[in-house]
This record gives sequence, C-alpha cells and structure tokens, in this order.
Amino acid sequence: MKKLIAISIGTLLVTSSLLLSPAPVSAATHAPYLHTQFTITESMQPADVLVVLVPEEHGELRLTGWSRDSRAHINRAINVADFTGKADSQLEIVAPVGLNYGRLLLIGLGNPSELSRAKAEEMGASLSSWVNNSKAETVHVHSQLIANAGDNHRIAAAISHGVELRNYRFDRYKSSPEARPAQRYSWQVALATDARAAFEQKQALAQGVFTARELTNLPGSDGYPEAFARYAQTVLTPLGVEVTILGPEQVKELGMGSLYSVSQGSHMKAHLLVARWKGAEGDPIALVGKGNSFDTGGYNLKTQAASILRMHTDKAGGAAVVGAIKALAGQKAPVHVVGVVPLSINMISGDAYLPGDVVTAGDGTTIEVGNTDAEGRLILADGIWYAREHLNAGVIADIATLTGAKVGALGNAYAAIFTQHSDIEATLRDAGDMVHERVWPLPLDGYDNIVKSRIADRINTGSPGAQAGAIFLQHFAADTPWVHIDMAGNAFSASASGIHPEGSNGYGVRLLTEWVKLYHQQQQD
Repeated sequence: MKKLIAISIGTLLVTSSLLLSPAPVSAATHAPYLHTQFTITESMQPADVLVVLVPEEHGELRLTGWSRDSRAHINRAINVADFTGKADSQLEIVAPVGLNYGRLLLIGLGNPSELSRAKAEEMGASLSSWVNNSKAETVHVHSQLIANAGDNHRIAAAISHGVELRNYRFDRYKSSPEARPAQRYSWQVALATDARAAFEQKQALAQGVFTARELTNLPGSDGYPEAFARYAQTVLTPLGVEVTILGPEQVKELGMGSLYSVSQGSHMKAHLLVARWKGAEGDPIALVGKGNSFDTGGYNLKTQAASILRMHTDKAGGAAVVGAIKALAGQKAPVHVVGVVPLSINMISGDAYLPGDVVTAGDGTTIEVGNTDAEGRLILADGIWYAREHLNAGVIADIATLTGAKVGALGNAYAAIFTQHSDIEATLRDAGDMVHERVWPLPLDGYDNIVKSRIADRINTGSPGAQAGAIFLQHFAADTPWVHIDMAGNAFSASASGIHPEGSNGYGVRLLTEWVKLYHQQQQD
C-alpha cells in the first residue's frame, strides 16, 4: 500500500502596518510565503518531471517499473553524456522512452555519505531554478537509490529546503506581481516517517528565514520600530513564544538613554522587543539583534544615494534574531533562548541627537556620541545590558550590520566574530560551516583604549572600526560570556544566487538557530 504524507510549506507571513505615526498598529493580515506544495511518499507518483537523485558509481540505472526499452534509452543517454553521478552534475532527458514523464532530470550526488548539508541545499536551489524555467506543474523526486536510510532522508530534506529558500518572493508592493512558483512536489523516500520529521525541521527553519527576509525587506516607513515589534509578536505568539514589547516611555524609565537617543529625532520612537522560547530550564541563551529600522546617519548624514537606498536593511540583525526564535520554536527545540531586539529609526529633526552629545546607557555608562551614524552600537549596548541585567542570560550573542570596516576586512563571504571564549567561537564556526553562513574571528586584545572619550566614559567611534564596535559592546556584557557577530555586507543579495533570491536573504537565522542548539548541547555534555 502506498503511503502519502502531506506537508504544507505555505507558511504564514504577516504584513506590517502602513501607518506613518506611532499610533497603535492595525491588525496584521496573513498570506502564504510560498505556493509550492510537498508530499512525502514511498512509491512512484505521476508527474510532469521525474527527478532521480543518483549516487556516483551507480552502475546501470534502473528503477522499479522501468521497461527494458526505458532502461536502454536512459542508460545510453547517460553513457553518451558521460554522466557519472558526480556531485552537483545534471543530465536532462526529454521524453524518456516508455515513461509517463515529459522530462527526466538526473542529479548527481557523489558519495551520499560525504555530501554536506550546505551542498545538498544548493542542489535544491538549482533544482528549483530548473523547474521554474520549465513548464512543469508537478515534480516527482526519487531518492531511493540512496541506500543508507539516514543519508536518504537527510539529503532529501536538505534538497527540499534549498527548493523552499530559493522560491521565496518579496512582491507585496507590486500591483501585478509575477506568478510565484506553485509546483506540486512529491518526494519518494526510503522511510516516510523519518523523512517527515526531517522535512518538518527544515520547514520550521525556512519559516524563520522567510520572516527575517520579510522584516528586512520592509521599507523604513513600514518597518519602523513599533511595526517591527507588532509583526514579530503576531508571528511568534502562536508558536508558544512569550513576547514582551517595551514602548518608548518604558525604555526611558529603565534608563536606556543610549537606545532612546537614536530615535529621539523621529515621532517613531524607540522600542525594545523581548521574545522567549523556553524549551528547557536554566539560564537562557540570549540573542541580541540590531533593529535600526532605517538609518539616515543622523546629522552625520549618509550622502551616497546607493548606500542610503538600502538602509532599511539595517534591521537585518534584529530580523535574524526574530527568525531564529521562530525557527527554534517551530522545531520545538529543547533549548531556553531569548531574543532581544532594540528598535530605533535614525532620523534628523530639531529634536535629533547631535554629534558631541553625551547619553547615558542603562548600566549608567556615559557615552559621547562621536558620530550619529555609529548608532547600532548605541542601541545594542542597552539591548546587551537588558539581556544581562533583566533576563539573567547565561551567554549573549549580539548580531548586527555594524561596520564598513568589517566588509573591508572580510568582504561578504564571512561574518566577523569577536569573543574571548573558545567554546563560543568553536560552536559558532561549526554552525556557520554547517549552513554555509561562515564566520571568522577577529582579535579583541590590544584595542582597550580605542573607545576612550575625553568627556565621557567612552565614545561610540574609534579605529580600527570593526574592533571599536566590538570593544564598545563588550563592556555592556560585563562578566557574561559574550560574542559579537558583525554581519555587515552579508544581509542583502544584489541578484539571485544559490539559495538566496534577490534582495534581503535572511542571513543569520540559520547560523543562530544551529549555534543555539550546538552551544546548548555542549553545555549539557
């Protein structure tokens, strides 16, 4: 008897309010991120396209139900094309003899036991692009040539994840958007029960990435602090996440003058979002993300049109935190994690903070504003302090699009990390390698005085720039184990590539999600 298990990947998105004032945000509406549909099966299914995942050195290719003529046609094509099953190779066969499929696509896996998760996800993205360029409405993916059951569902789930990630579209502002990919995929696996669990974990992770992409893609006037916070509340609460939103007056009452100052030039004032997923006991792992919803630079105004046009992406760190919390909650991960997103919008007016002003952070530290365009560390300072002082975090990881200096040092192939804790560094590097959101450590030692101020406890500028940002933030973590992740340059894809569509790509969600699980497990061992 054939077994079919349906998994919907039409996860929810929530639109932000379009209000331009700090009045209460209107009720959010729901729509699907994706139109693609998946089913899991242990038997062949009819489709427009048959995709076969082929290990290297597979020998003669034959599947159950193939006639002698079908095998002869397909294997002759394989021999002529010299298709060996090498990882990431493809062979398309049009109108295969004797099969009720318009096209047959063979995808080489190499040695399945050596195929990495990241490589399999890239194969899924490539498959998605191929299918979207065809006229196929139904796709059957056959994975049963992967003999090892563990490799079978691991690889199938990873490829499906790549399909999902590449198929996302941000089209809410188009009056007549192009049709989104809407194919129906059936995935033939060795053991449907095991595959279902693996697919569901990847689906929850994809939902987190989509949430981060949506939040980051929102223009500044639609993704302002309160709208960001309400959006996050709407998508997280149904998953059992405890969400707290502190408004501007609460931010002031708690003494978080560093956070509050950045938005004081706007009528859209600072907020602080706190989202807790308690899947385990003990002190929480705290993720603190920069949520600057738009960055004009303040009175140190950004003057390059191309640069300021993308400053809605300055909230990508905060979006990554929300996405990671959503993914962990969706996976029902046995971890205790709390996301903290200080939210601001850096604007100019008669009330805006000025270069040379002195502001006071939540821990009492006085800060000279050496540059109003170095606002990210000002809001993160209070976010880190809040996680330490009010949430009793056992470890803190902050993530931000923080410095151009990081881009100069590492480009966008790696995010920079700063920490003095080898266990944090090791687990972050492992997580980054796993999902291909790689990180590279930069030093902290020897830079103690680069944020020293003449008139206050410290200043928010210094050189070298990436180290100055990290040294500045380290103070607010005090004795709590801490790492700073500078993801400047990583959050936006100028064109579609691999698992990323054009635009905001949700960088950091998968890195943080896997790191939280790795670090938690390490602490338990």
